[in-house]
Amino acid sequence: MNSPDASTVTEALYEKRKAVHPQRIDGPFRRFKWLVMLVTLGIYYGTPWIRWDRGPYAPDQAVLVDLANRRFYMFGIEIWPHEFYFVAGLLIMAGIGLFLVTSAVGRAWCGYACPQTVWTDLFQHVDRFVDGDRNKRMRLDKAPWAAGKIARRSFKWLIYLVIAFWTGGAWIMYFADAPTLTVDFWTGQALPIAYITVAILTLTTFVLGGFMREQVCIYMCPWPRIQSAMLDEKSLIVTYKDWRGEPRGSVKKARRDPGHFGDCIDCNQCVAVCPTGIDIREGAQIGCITCALCIDACDRVMGEVGRPRGLIDYATLEDCEHEAAGEEPKTVWKTLLRPRTLIYFTVWGGIGLALLFALGTRNHTELTVSPDRNPPYMLMSDGSVRNAYTLKLRNMESRPRDMEIALEDLPEAVMWTDAIGRNDAARTQTVMVPADATRTVRAYVTAAPEAGSQKFSFRLTSLDEQREQDRTETLFSAPVGE
Repeated sequence: MNSPDASTVTEALYEKRKAVHPQRIDGPFRRFKWLVMLVTLGIYYGTPWIRWDRGPYAPDQAVLVDLANRRFYMFGIEIWPHEFYFVAGLLIMAGIGLFLVTSAVGRAWCGYACPQTVWTDLFQHVDRFVDGDRNKRMRLDKAPWAAGKIARRSFKWLIYLVIAFWTGGAWIMYFADAPTLTVDFWTGQALPIAYITVAILTLTTFVLGGFMREQVCIYMCPWPRIQSAMLDEKSLIVTYKDWRGEPRGSVKKARRDPGHFGDCIDCNQCVAVCPTGIDIREGAQIGCITCALCIDACDRVMGEVGRPRGLIDYATLEDCEHEAAGEEPKTVWKTLLRPRTLIYFTVWGGIGLALLFALGTRNHTELTVSPDRNPPYMLMSDGSVRNAYTLKLRNMESRPRDMEIALEDLPEAVMWTDAIGRNDAARTQTVMVPADATRTVRAYVTAAPEAGSQKFSFRLTSLDEQREQDRTETLFSAPVGE
């Protein structure tokens, strides 16, 4: 037989989801959310349309993932496939940055800048625009499906669909020239993958941002479960100061018996404004995304009833204990600048500096050499030995460049390439490499049989003001002497 507690748990598991309708609120944290939402959406929708002049031989889109040519452009930076370590370094920095932010100020990423949060916030503003504030939306939910409700729902879902469609459409602009792709898309000339991608992202944005909302944060996202390892008693989180607010009572009750009741008047405004529908007064919960809207709501109420602000506040558990004991809490800077956050910041900054150093010192001229394996050498009619090599000359500049191929460490040997032709006395040849491209050249090296098998190098030099060089060591094969 089930106990009452087990029965309650079972009912909660299968309880029908109740829609969350956050109430409109104004305050510093709400205004900061507005700012973050406008900035992030502006960056996402507007970045593909920013132009960046790289010369006549490279695309002029500021941020472009050029899959066809295997390039990644970000303003003045161009990343080639073999330089993926730059992308890996940025991803590592993003992860460590998330650890840093979480250990310092809790789930601030979730509360302000996470895409799910940003688009959910945008759709909630659409709800208020079409259906009104919290109470009106709740009444509309309970109302029967009459013509008025159907019209409102259809209009609202149409706005959802437009936002979701433009979200998917903006994403594909990062992978091709935005103006060209826009024309091709609307004239039916774009590749099928473009339409498929837009359709998938439209559907996911429409469903996740328009209907699932807080369920994504509570049930689908793994980060709330990971963040517990990032937080400690010194982390700034949104906290209800129960030692000050309890026991709760209305304003009338508190005035009749001020010694018995705390500052919380049980108005439930903190619950009404919460985008995930939790009650912060029940303590730390997986549904709290640290958006701090409950702080705005509580501070407003405390000001109206003439009580000190900060009943719900950004505070550490350690500071709350000190404050409850009548001691002075630490300043924000002392809270943030502690060993854990400093270590995260040092690692994060070190990786960033290493990437900048590698970016500033990288060579834009590269050479790859592959000797023929079958046969490894050929005996010529004059008794000399010839080896063949495949050279790949990489020009990472957005302009054509003349490059000199030269032999090193193989005395009295001569070379020629299929790009220029044979010259029995040449040890160097000059080849033009197109802009932002890799040119494959067949090279032939001839030496006397007495030279034997030995290592030598090809040297590639750009014949411009930069005079960049790259050397690659390889093997000259010759028959073993008897």
